[in-house]
Amino acid sequence: MMTPAEQPEVRALYEGVARILNTRCANGMVVGNCRCGVYLFYDYDGEPIYVGKTWESLRTRIRRHLTNQRTDAVAMHVLDPFEVAEIEMWPFWDLSESKNKISQESKELLSRAEFTVYQMALEQSTFGATLNEGNIPSKDMVEMPPSIRGFILASELRSVRKHPDLRIARRAQTFAELARVISERQVKVNLRTTLLVQAQRLEYLARSRLDEVQGNPNQSDGL
Repeated sequence: MMTPAEQPEVRALYEGVARILNTRCANGMVVGNCRCGVYLFYDYDGEPIYVGKTWESLRTRIRRHLTNQRTDAVAMHVLDPFEVAEIEMWPFWDLSESKNKISQESKELLSRAEFTVYQMALEQSTFGATLNEGNIPSKDMVEMPPSIRGFILASELRSVRKHPDLRIARRAQTFAELARVISERQVKVNLRTTLLVQAQRLEYLARSRLDEVQGNPNQSDGL
């Protein structure tokens, strides 16, 4: 019997994440090795869904989300790793040169960069929101360094994973699990806001799929 990590879709996720993190920037450095940076996840519709920052390395933080699945966002079913189709990263190499403890000034710059990307994500989003379970404090925005963006899965696998019926089923499951977490804990407003956004995303996908099927008389309900 295969372990979860040996299942084809899981292995494809791991390999895809590793490939993107091993992409070289214009300076010849591997983006995943950058200690300080901001990242943005996109779903299969190109919707920005989650923003984050790190000063422990982009590789460590992104793998913790998508392959190790040990972040609060994943544990609480805010973020489904299999809904993430693309990753965009903004490496801050100037902040990553020192091996010493990251200064407060550097952390503040990263917070400003995170807010800058967050505002960009809100502007791009159909829903004017992301799935972030915590507030991203308002900051003065900064000029961002060049980014690296790429798809996790190869084209053939991506076309399978992006099928709306599969995504509706998966998104509904994620929504139900998040609702269960909320029902079992004394949660703050932020997580309930995420639940509402996820409900809107589920309804949008289901409605789009219905419109597609109704517009194609060759598709059958199989009844």
